[in-house]
Amino acid sequence: MGLWSRFTNMFKAKASRALDKAENPSETLDYSYNRQLEMLQKVKRGVADVVTAKKRLELQTAKLEQTVVKLDSQARQAMAANREDLARTALERKTVVQQQLQGLDQQIADLSAQQEQLIGQQQALATRIETFRTQKEVIKAQYSAAEAQVRISEATSGLSNQLSDMGNAVQRAQDKTEQLQARAAAMDELVTSGAIDDLSAPGSNELDRQIAAISAGSQVDAEMERLRIELESGNSAGELSAGEPAAEPAASQAPAQPQPEPAREGGEPGDGSSS
Repeated sequence: MGLWSRFTNMFKAKASRALDKAENPSETLDYSYNRQLEMLQKVKRGVADVVTAKKRLELQTAKLEQTVVKLDSQARQAMAANREDLARTALERKTVVQQQLQGLDQQIADLSAQQEQLIGQQQALATRIETFRTQKEVIKAQYSAAEAQVRISEATSGLSNQLSDMGNAVQRAQDKTEQLQARAAAMDELVTSGAIDDLSAPGSNELDRQIAAISAGSQVDAEMERLRIELESGNSAGELSAGEPAAEPAASQAPAQPQPEPAREGGEPGDGSSS
């Protein structure tokens, strides 16, 4: 029994919480206002029923009063005709009708008091309903304003969070950009100072530069040797033109590579050809 009671209380609590979340104050107020209007209509119908009943009693009273007048007249006529028995009968009926009239008058008085009471209740209920209607509209307006404020606050909070996230993203982007710019500047400085080889340029490492320097020096030496031989060949050609035999170059002074033989005017010495 205790377990079932706890389960019932828990179910009621959860159901009440769910109903609180689902309840719309505006709809609840409108429903209460409509119920009060229904109560006012019932009170008005009650007043109308009382008034109708009183009118019926008043009509009945009027008829009984006419009956009393008629019976009184009949009693008089019977006494005039010396018919005391008929006069007595008429007067007895008159007495009964008068007693009925007294009862009807009391009922009419009671209905009149009930009518006044219902009319007072109707007026008080109408005043209370009108006051409730005014309060209802005020509460509904306040609830709508509060609901709008909550929605605006929620939207503003969400917007603030989005702006904060955007600001953080922009700040991170700026930080990364500054890091990349600083790294690029450092790389340029290292390349300029020679601490790091510029791989994009030809002969970008020290070995390539040294090999290129050696190749350039060998080429220059070869060009100088060629010019020297040409100059020596030019001098030898000038002496042969004066009739002197050209001296054979010493074996030790012969170049490592075969040199072109200089041209001689008039042919080689001892050659049988004529100039």
